[in-house]
Amino acid sequence: MTTNEFYDPMAPFYHLIHGDWEASIARQATALDQIATERWGLGAKSILDVTCGIGTQALGLAALGHRVTASDLSGTAVERAKAEAVKRGLDIDFSVADMTRVHETYQNWFDIVMSADNAVTHLLSEEAILGALKSFYQAAKPGGGCMVSMRDYDAVERGGVQFKPYGVRDHDGVRWSVYQVWDWRAKENGESDDIYDFSMYFTGDDGGAELKTHVMRSAFYALRPARMMALFEEAGFVDIARVDDVFFQPVIVGTKKS
Repeated sequence: MTTNEFYDPMAPFYHLIHGDWEASIARQATALDQIATERWGLGAKSILDVTCGIGTQALGLAALGHRVTASDLSGTAVERAKAEAVKRGLDIDFSVADMTRVHETYQNWFDIVMSADNAVTHLLSEEAILGALKSFYQAAKPGGGCMVSMRDYDAVERGGVQFKPYGVRDHDGVRWSVYQVWDWRAKENGESDDIYDFSMYFTGDDGGAELKTHVMRSAFYALRPARMMALFEEAGFVDIARVDDVFFQPVIVGTKKS
């Protein structure tokens, strides 16, 4: 299944991942703004969000005064993000685009190029991730930067089938149970590989006798943060660092040479 085939059907449900999506929008934007300000200085900045999804980070950053351009491979997610921006009176330029090719449209345009919520590791090899980072590098202005948030795969147990509950959400008269299942792929020698198949479940209970479950399936590459930092360097970024305890995930940052 391709990444857009995973996210297209998830677009109507994605907010349910968050206990309070509106609060999460504000909280994540504040955290990313803090990282950007401490790293690259004060003032509204031009930001390209290359994996915007339904707009969780883009909406919040635009509300803080940043000039946001946002794209995603999922056309359905982008359409919802557009609707959410209109609802909030926010001016964001949205488009459907592949994060590995953003440089073809945006060469030296942005103060910050960013990808949040582990999206880069949908690319299932270091070679593919490096290609994306090189594209981000070319889209950033000289002296600008890049922010990529990712799971801390140093802290993740590898192997087997794992159940990851997110919680129960009450929304529009339906009680939703939200959870994930990770199924780690095995090498021929039986050792755990770095790729796991990923299923996202939304089970709705409307009070009737039957439940309806929606499931979307994809895969992730469990790249360790130190390797991501090394790929940042290989892509051309300097002053690379890992930022912890600000955003809900580690954020890898790097600067394009002036």
